[in-house]
Amino acid sequence: MYIGRFVIVAPDFGAYRVSSRSFPNRQIVDRDGTLTVAPTPDAPENDNPYVSYNCVREGGDSVVVGNGSHVDPIAEKLDLGYPARDALASALLALDYEKDDYDTPRVAGVVGEESYVGIVRRDALLVEAVDEPTLVATYEEDEPTPIEFGADAGDPAALARAAYGLDYEHAVCAAAVTYDEGDVDVGIYNG
Repeated sequence: MYIGRFVIVAPDFGAYRVSSRSFPNRQIVDRDGTLTVAPTPDAPENDNPYVSYNCVREGGDSVVVGNGSHVDPIAEKLDLGYPARDALASALLALDYEKDDYDTPRVAGVVGEESYVGIVRRDALLVEAVDEPTLVATYEEDEPTPIEFGADAGDPAALARAAYGLDYEHAVCAAAVTYDEGDVDVGIYNG
């Protein structure tokens, strides 16, 4: 099944996977702890604004994971002291779903002392607290749903590999972050 890009958020980790039929020539790069989705060196040039963006970024005492440019304003609101739920909901509401040919939803999560997952679709904004691994995706699985995710929650590289390896179509790359009482560690798997 193709569910597009997705996040998995738990109380102590988050994972993000790029899945794409249209733009598979992408990778995740670490820029001093901020993880960015970017074209690979051999990718054809394009002017699509949804191809490159930060997908994991610290904000306040938390970490944001997500599928687009909304990651930055969520992190900035956390830096300003917004509660995690409010930072997530307000940025998703302000930026709305992507205005592309598919009305692609924006998905994101905040991992920290309180962890949340959210999605803004054409027809809804959903933000939920999480107490177990919870998945939300741009297509098909577009409501927060608990997921069995057996990777080592203390190893962000293993979490990224596990997210990449989930049985959904068109995996491109994945990232993960762990959170332990304010300590943050990131991992990448570029397939």
